[in-house]
Amino acid sequence: MTPHRQGRLANIFRLGLKELRSLWADKVLLVLIVWAFTGGIYSAAKGVSQELRNAPVAVVDEDRSPLSQRLIGALTPPYFKTPALISLNEMDQALDQGRYSFALVIPANFQRDLKEGRRPALQLNIDATVMSQAFIGAGYLQAIVAGELNEYLTGTRESTAAPVQLATRVRFNPNLTGFWFGGVMEVINNINMLTIILVGAAFIREREHGTLEHLLVMPLTPFEIMMAKVWASGLAVLIGATTALTVVIQGLLQVPIAGSVPLFLCGAVLYLFSAASIGIFLGTLARSMPQFGLLLILTIVPLQLLSGGVTPRESMPLIVQDIMAAAPTTYFVRLAQAILYRGAGFDTVWPEFLAIAGIGTVFFLFALARFRKSVTQTQV
Repeated sequence: MTPHRQGRLANIFRLGLKELRSLWADKVLLVLIVWAFTGGIYSAAKGVSQELRNAPVAVVDEDRSPLSQRLIGALTPPYFKTPALISLNEMDQALDQGRYSFALVIPANFQRDLKEGRRPALQLNIDATVMSQAFIGAGYLQAIVAGELNEYLTGTRESTAAPVQLATRVRFNPNLTGFWFGGVMEVINNINMLTIILVGAAFIREREHGTLEHLLVMPLTPFEIMMAKVWASGLAVLIGATTALTVVIQGLLQVPIAGSVPLFLCGAVLYLFSAASIGIFLGTLARSMPQFGLLLILTIVPLQLLSGGVTPRESMPLIVQDIMAAAPTTYFVRLAQAILYRGAGFDTVWPEFLAIAGIGTVFFLFALARFRKSVTQTQV
C-alpha cells in the first residue's frame, strides 16, 4: 500500500473517531439510539398485535335457548372478552360509541327453527373502523358458530366432507404469531431511519457550527470526510442492530432466527453504506436542520411503507413497484426476510447483496458530486 493511500485511510479513521466522540457527547441522541434498538423494538412488536386478542363482543339473545347459551359460551378469551348481553335497542348506540367491535344477534325461535330443518339466520354486526380486527374477528366468529352448530346437529364439529381435502402447512411461523414479524421489521426500519438521520444530521451540524469550513482548509478530500461519517455512524447503528437481534428479538421476544445472523449483518453493512449515502445526499440538499427534517419525512416514510416490510410489494401498483426497484430498502427487506425467516444462504440472496451495493454506490457518487459542488461554492 502506497504512503498516499495509507495517509487517506488514516484520515478517514481519525475523522471517524471524531464522529464517534461527538456522538458519545450527545447524550440525548445516544439515548435515542439505545431506546430505538431495545425498548422501541419490544414495544413495537408487542404493542401492535396482528392477532385477535380480547375483542369486545356483545350478544343480543332473543332466543334464550340452550343452543343460544352454547353459542355465547363459545366466545371465550383470549380471542374475545366475556360477551355482554344487551337488547336489540341498545345495539346500535353501543356500536356507535365504540363499546363493542362485534354484536351477534340470535333471533327468537332460533333453536326450534334449526331443529325443524329451517335455515334461520344469525346477524353479525361489525365495527369495521378497527379494520384488521374486524376482518380477522369475522372469520373467527363464523368458524366458532359453524363448529358449534355442526356439533349440535351432527355430533361432530366438521361439516360435510368436501370432495377434495386441503391440507394446510404453515412454514416459518407455524402459529402465525404476529410479533415475530413486527419485531424483525422494526429492526430493519430503525436501521434505515437512524442511519439516514445520523449521517445527514452530522453533515448539517458541521455546516451550522462552521466546523465544515475548518475541515475543508485541512489536507482532506470530500471523499475522506464522507467515508468517515459513513463508517462511524454505520458502526453505531450496526452495534445497535446486533444488540436488538440477539438481546431483544432472540432473548426477550423468543423469536427463532432461521438463518445466519452474521450473513444478515454482512447485508446490513452494505445497506448501511447505501443509507448513509442517502443521508449525506439529503444533507447536501438541505441548508438547515428544519429543511433536513422535512426531507426526511419525504424520504423515510416511503422507504419504510413501500419497501415490502409493511405490505407485500405484489399488492402495490406496478408503477410503485418500478419506482421502489431503485431503492436499496426494497432489497434489504427482501434479504432480511429470506435470511432471518426462511434460513436462506448466500447462494440465494447474492442478487440482493449485489443490488444494494450497486444502488449504494450510485447514491454515494451523487452525494460526493453534490458535496464537491458545495465545497466549491463555499471556497468561492
